[in-house]
Amino acid sequence: MIFIEVILIILSVYGLGINLPEQQLWLVVVSTGAVNLYTAMRLETDDPVTELEIFSQISIDVFAIAALLYLTGGASNPITWVFLLPLIITAIMLPQAYAWYMVILTTSLYTMLIAFNIPLPSIEPHMPEPAMAHSNAESYRMLQNAHVMHDKSYFSLHMFGMWFGFVFSAGLVAFFVVELARTLKIQERSLAEARENALRDERVVALGTLAASAAHDMGTPLGTIAIVAHELEQEYPEHRYPDLHEKMLIMQRQISRCKEALSVMSASAGEMRAESGRAILLMDYIDDVINQWRTHKPGAKLNFFIAPDVVAGAKIIAERTLTHSLINILNNAAEASPAEMGIELHASWDFNFVTINIRDFGPGFTPEIVEFAGKQPVVSKKRGLGVGLFLTYSTINRLGGKINLSNCDSGGACVEIILPLLNTETDNDNPGNG
Repeated sequence: MIFIEVILIILSVYGLGINLPEQQLWLVVVSTGAVNLYTAMRLETDDPVTELEIFSQISIDVFAIAALLYLTGGASNPITWVFLLPLIITAIMLPQAYAWYMVILTTSLYTMLIAFNIPLPSIEPHMPEPAMAHSNAESYRMLQNAHVMHDKSYFSLHMFGMWFGFVFSAGLVAFFVVELARTLKIQERSLAEARENALRDERVVALGTLAASAAHDMGTPLGTIAIVAHELEQEYPEHRYPDLHEKMLIMQRQISRCKEALSVMSASAGEMRAESGRAILLMDYIDDVINQWRTHKPGAKLNFFIAPDVVAGAKIIAERTLTHSLINILNNAAEASPAEMGIELHASWDFNFVTINIRDFGPGFTPEIVEFAGKQPVVSKKRGLGVGLFLTYSTINRLGGKINLSNCDSGGACVEIILPLLNTETDNDNPGNG
């Protein structure tokens, strides 16, 4: 707006030769620029912008517009359309009360400009004095003809000014309304994402509470089973009952796995992060995840691929919840894929992110899983694609990553996981970071 004001002043004074109070006009433009400069510096601070501050800013613009119009003909200036712009912005951005305040302000200033203004002397027509018709009739007729020509010129210039004012105001209104509408859509999308995250977190908390309760209830009977299994191992020694002894060892290993899983379920998320969050090499972390997964699925086939252009020395936060999330996805893929086909794991990374693609050769994801995964627990006929996938989504999103589900054209499903890595330079500068 300041740029257009400068152009209009230059065109009016030097192009059309209109005798305007140039110094006062430039003073208004410079003052508006100073307010904008202060506003830009204020927006660099962390203090939130209030509705009253926004209304004050728009009011300053209204007073600046009124000052420019006062110096250029007041209400007779065809660019009085511009008063609609701050009113529209106020009505869109602020509550209804502020919109009515702006109506009162703009209407009052417009009414005052009708009575109080500096006219446009160089183009405003003036009729000759009637007394000249008796003293000098010829001069009176010449002045009257000049007035008619001047009046036509003034009317044409005024019509052009009205046309330009409408085009100028319509363009500004369209620009600001479109920008404000886009901003409001972005805010609505952010609010929707925040509500979705809050709902997901609420469900995660509920599931965590149920998991802790289940872990507490199952701890005592599981401990009793472990004691009985140990006593049976002692009563049936290996040299006399080799088959039974081997089965008892398998049972004890499975009981140990159950107890470890329950200990993870009963721990809080903050405690798990403090205990297990440490910076290690990404390659070592992937190997550790695969080794842990093989204890769950010792007979499953896994084809592991690493991109040739990966960055050496990349590090990641090895958090226990992330490890369990990756193992959960590998378990789901192994259960869905035929044993002879196995699953594939593709890994690639740069300085900032690692991308892991886990693919199976099963029937693929159903539309319900693709649509609702990560938003709520998905009810499925197959185990491992309900609460586990929902918690996996929550864990990866909490760590700043992304997870995408898709079906491959050649058959099977693919899970893409994108996780942030530790910055190598920052980690070297701060050895204790992580």
